[in-house]
Formats: sequence, structure tokens, C-alpha cells
Amino acid sequence: MAIDAPAGPVAESAIAIARQTGTSIVIADSAVSRRRAPRISGRMSPREAVHRLARSVNARAVPLRGGAWRIEPAPRQLSRRSPPKKQSRQTAQTQPAVPLPPPAPMPEIVVIASKRDTKLQDLPAQASILTGEELELGGVGGTERITQRIATVASTYLGSGRNKLFIRGIADSSFTGPTQATVGQYLGDMRLSYNAPDPDLRLSDLERVEVLEGPQGTLYGAGSLGGIIRMVPNSPDLDYASLRGTLGGGLTQGGTGSADAGVMVNIPLLTDRAAIRVVADAASEGGYIDKPMLGRDNVNRTEILSGRAMARLQLAPDWTVDVIGLAQSTRADDSQYTARNGPPYESMARVQEGSAADYRHGQLVVAGRMGTVHLRSTTGIVSQDLEERYDATTVEQNERIFTQRNHTNMLAHETRLWRPLDDTQTLGWLAGVSLIDNETQLSRSLQQQILRSATPGVVNTVTEATAYGEVSVRLRKGLIASAGARYTTVRLGGGAEDVPLALMIARAEVTESRTQSAFLPSVSLVAHPGPSTSLYARYQEGFRPGGLAIEKEFVRRFEQDHARAIEFGIRNGRPGRDPFDLAVNLSYTRWEDIQADFIDDFGLPSTANIGDGRVWSVSATGGARLAPGLRLSGGLTVNESHIDEPRLLAASRVSHVPNIARFSGRAGIEYSYPVSRDLDLDARLWASYIGKSRLGMGPELGDLQGDYLDSGATVRLGNPRVGATLAITNLADTVGNRFALGTPFAVMREQVTPLRPRSIRLGVDFSF
Repeated sequence: MAIDAPAGPVAESAIAIARQTGTSIVIADSAVSRRRAPRISGRMSPREAVHRLARSVNARAVPLRGGAWRIEPAPRQLSRRSPPKKQSRQTAQTQPAVPLPPPAPMPEIVVIASKRDTKLQDLPAQASILTGEELELGGVGGTERITQRIATVASTYLGSGRNKLFIRGIADSSFTGPTQATVGQYLGDMRLSYNAPDPDLRLSDLERVEVLEGPQGTLYGAGSLGGIIRMVPNSPDLDYASLRGTLGGGLTQGGTGSADAGVMVNIPLLTDRAAIRVVADAASEGGYIDKPMLGRDNVNRTEILSGRAMARLQLAPDWTVDVIGLAQSTRADDSQYTARNGPPYESMARVQEGSAADYRHGQLVVAGRMGTVHLRSTTGIVSQDLEERYDATTVEQNERIFTQRNHTNMLAHETRLWRPLDDTQTLGWLAGVSLIDNETQLSRSLQQQILRSATPGVVNTVTEATAYGEVSVRLRKGLIASAGARYTTVRLGGGAEDVPLALMIARAEVTESRTQSAFLPSVSLVAHPGPSTSLYARYQEGFRPGGLAIEKEFVRRFEQDHARAIEFGIRNGRPGRDPFDLAVNLSYTRWEDIQADFIDDFGLPSTANIGDGRVWSVSATGGARLAPGLRLSGGLTVNESHIDEPRLLAASRVSHVPNIARFSGRAGIEYSYPVSRDLDLDARLWASYIGKSRLGMGPELGDLQGDYLDSGATVRLGNPRVGATLAITNLADTVGNRFALGTPFAVMREQVTPLRPRSIRLGVDFSF
């Protein structure tokens, strides 16, 4: 099982291990209880966890009745000059049994993404939490690991570093343009991007990933209409050095081989007051798409190189300063789409496509506590570059390449104060401010043989200032009411690039700077009719500011959109900890002035406000412990959307929101078994169904996609120090159609994006 006990006094570490394993640990010696223990973290049996804790402080673990343990000082080695005294008959007799305390209660699950350490049972929203170890089992991956495990999270499949994510039926389009994503992505408190695609960061050495569903405008502001995904990295350990690594190799049926490697190093500095933690990952994913027109097979190999470093300085017992740096490079040799009616893994394109994505991220975090009030201040910078190549070949113009480049720079700052609402208080609150300055430059060009010509491009600038707050009041035992608000002022600017002078003069008023504002209120109520049951209702709003888009040879405005959502939910039990857990959520969203993409008269993607719509969504997740070490989990989501006031001809021909399946579901089974004292078996088997959806707006983007079953299995045999892993993806070798777009210039070719064929990975992991 997964155990994580933070560094600190042995007494506190023992309590954490006892809670997580359901055992009892007795420490009779006060001197031992005060010794400082390192962090005990990893997949291990309760026996191994207790022994590791005891060994780390020069003590020993003694088993007691009923699966309990006693930690006592290790016996001293005898001196050669002092032979041991003869043991009396009384002392030789068995000591009386120590009365066992009842098992400690399991700790509450705290949702960090609530920004004020809210217990899951008190959270008025649907939340999913994935542990870092769960995401890394079977090899480090990217965002697809999240979509495979949470039914409400969906994605486009243009390729790594190019995709858009959607949550709970809120989707705008298939392309990466000037609009913000509908899902906010964060590393800690720092957003990954403002209006750029998912960078598909490697989910390596993370404490957890949290997903909050539904609009999160009050806490996260613009770009969180569907929800947020927050990655929480493991912090540097100030006490002990450690090393962890992985190596893996794989084969894809009908394709080429893959390889991956990763390493994490933690080094304490300055006498336990500072530490640095460095993570590096590299992966080469083998290709499986053939291009017979070019005489090449397995063209779509993808290379990923990623690194992250985090340094921590402890200024005082409750105050720390963190510096985080991250960089990732993704190179796809070619595209991964094929012809709908052709061989399943063959592309008819006559040119080499592909993409290059580079992401750089840095942040400075100051965190501390003054009594019961917490402070956290984050300042960061992001630079993201994406170059995409599309086949633009037509009957009249052969072998053309369309290249689109997206360059983004962002500066962001957030400072917040909060006091958690715990069992001893009746009032909890949160107050914060944030500033964001973002510039995105979108440029395009067409190339035919040796000729190259620029097409209109656009620059969007956004400066956003925000103040927000939230208050929670415990009205009575088992009843909590909350209210919050966010006020944001946005300064928008930008202009056109590579546009004829006459057209720029004619449309000059479009590119003038302008100011928009938004007020986003929220209210919620949480009731606890039972000790492990929560009922909640919530009203929340979200928005995205407007911007500039390209249509034919013109640059024109699109306006901000706005979402208002009301939801009701019930939650019983704690996922992964109680014998049974279930969470059900019903939501209704009214979406005004929807920003979405369409195909203009030149065959290029453009952005406009297509009208108003509404989205109904029902989601459910749950799990059950079938036997010791055996657990079943699952989830499903049903979405029903309608655009009832279309303002664009393309939107009038498709009446529902694109890229969202009406039904998706997932089921998984987990099994853990201690094979021997130092050997554990962990196995995972899962399957997910993605229902039917449509690519986008209008007849050109009306192709069906989805309606396929994906599956996988992972088995690990080992202990916390070393293990071997076998992972299989796409067990049924399903072809499917994840995404019905490869290039916008070939919409009449009926494209599909198949799943990666059945793949097998063998890997080893080790830690010291």
C-alpha cells in the first residue's frame, strides 16, 4: 500500500503510519518518541513501514498481539570487558502484555486546490485526487494518464504539447488559437499558461494531481470554465538524501520500439535548513503511422526531454522559500492521423508534418504561518513556443505545407492569506490578489517547394488585475455555508501581423486597446447528515476575456464569454481509504457568447462568438474494497449540451458543444498482495469507454469521433527499494478514432486519429 509519513518526531511519524495502515504503534520510551525521523514514503507493507521508521532512529520494532507494534530503543552492544550479568528468573520471564490502544482513525483528505486546505468532506464541489505513485506506476507519462483515470476529463489528440483539455462537457473547439482554454492548469499556485495548449508535462515526482470540476471563477479567475487541474510536486526533504530512478523499454505492435528513463535526486544542505530536489525524464515513443506516398513507415516518433529543479530554504519553523525551475522539449517527427476509410495506420499525406514544443517555467514561492493565519505568495514567469506543420496540399496546389507558430510569454503573481475552517473554529476565510501579464504571438505561413509566403498573423496582449475572497461559516454542527467573489479588470491589446497596409488601416479600430471587467460571485452550502456523508449545493461563475482572431485576410475581435453554473452533489466515504465510497454530481451550466473555432473561407481555423448554450452534466465516481488488498473503482459522466441561440452559420448546423461525448465511463480493479516479507505484488487493470462526439462547428467540422474502448494493465513485483514492472496499454488492440482532425486543409478526406496499437513496456525502478 502507499504510505507517506512526513519527516519529524518519531511520535508524529508513528501516528501518520498508524492512521494510514490501520494499525497501532506504541512508543513507551519518551526519548525515542522525541527523536527526529526522516520521511517514510513509498509502496510498502505496514511491517516494512514500521521497521523503516525504527531503523531510521536506531530503534527496533517489536510485533505485538493483534498486528500492533512497539518501537523501543535498540539493545546496546556489550563491551568485551563487561560480561553480561546473569539474567534472573524473574527478568527472564515473559513481560506482561502491553494494553493496545484502539487503531488510530484514518487522516482526512485535504484538497490543496481549494486554496485554504479544505477537507474533502467539507468541499462543495466534485474533486478527484490522483497520487503521484499511482500516476508513475508502469512508467512516467503525461496528461493522458489523467484522462485515462478520470472519466470527466477529455482531450483533443493532435499530439503531445498541442492538445486542449476539457472537463464536464465545457468544450469550445479543436484548435489552438487565441482563445483561453476552458481548463486551468497549475503547478502549485502558478498557472502553466494563459491561452496556449496543454504542454503535456511529465507527471514525475508529484505528490498528487487534483482535479476540480465545474467553473472555478472565484478562486482561479479567467480560463477555468470547465474546472482546473493542479499538480503538486514533492517538496525537497530537508533531512535525508535520496535517489530514485526508473528505466524502461517497450514495443508497439506494428511499430517501432520505445525507451524511457528518469531520475530524482534529493540533497539536504546547510545543516537541515535547505535542500534541493532535481528531477529529469527522457522518453522516445516509437512511431506506428505509415506514409506510403513518401515511402516511409512508422513516421510519428516523439522525443520528450524534461527537467525540474526545486530548492527550499527554511527561514523559520513555519516559514519557507521555494525556487522552482522547469523545462520540457517535445519533438514529433510527423503527424499521427490517418484516412478514415483507408488502412488503419496509413496516412495519405504527401509531405512531412510534425511539431516542436518548448516549455519553460520558473517560480518563487514564500509560504508561512502566523498563528492560525497562513500566507502564500507566488511569482512566476512562463515561456512557451509551439510550431506545427500541416499538410495543405490541394488539387490545384500540390505539396504545400502550412506552418503555424505560437509564442507565449507570461508573468504572474498571486498572494493570499487564509485561515482554514477546522473543527475548533466556526469561521474560515480566504483573501487574495493576483496580477497577470500575457502576450501571445500567432504567425502563419504557406510553403510550396522553394516558395514561402506569410499569411495574416495576430498578437494578443492581456494584463489582468484581480482581488478575490471567500468566507465559510459553520452555522451549526454538520452545516457549513460559504460565499465568495472575484473582481477582475482586464486590459486587452494587440494587433495584426503580415497584413496588407490598406487592410490594416481599414480595420485599425479593431486593434485598439480596450478594457473588460468581470464580477464572479459564488455561494455554497455543505451538510453532513452522517459521519461520512456530505450533501452540497453550489453556484459559481466563470469567464474568458475576448481577443483578436484571424479570418481570411482580416483581424477582428471576439468578445468575452461567461458561464453560470449550479450544481448539487452527494459524497459518501473517502476514496481509497474507506471500504466504500461514492460521489455523485449534477450540474447545469448556462454559457453565454461561447468562444469557438470554425473554418473560414480560406480553409483556415478562425475564432468567433458562436452563440449561447446550455450544458447538463451528471458524473459519478466510486470504489469498493472487495477483500483485503482487492479494490474496485469506477466512474462515469453523461453530458447533454445544446446551442440554442446560434449567431454563426456554421454553428446553426451543429446544435451541441463539440469534442464532448454524451457518455464516457471507466472501471478499474487494484490488487495488492505481500508475496513474502520483502516482496509485494501490485496489479492494476482498467478499461474506459469514450462515447460519440463531433469534431467542431459546421459541416466541415461535423465528423463523428469517439465510440471506442481503451484498456490497460500494470503489474509490479518488488519492494520500496527495487521493483520490476510490466505494463500493457490498449489490451484489445482497438483502432478507434480519438480525434477526427489531422489538418484543417483536408477536411474532405475524413481523417481519424487511431489509438496507439497494443504496446508492452518492461521497466525497473529503484530508490536509495
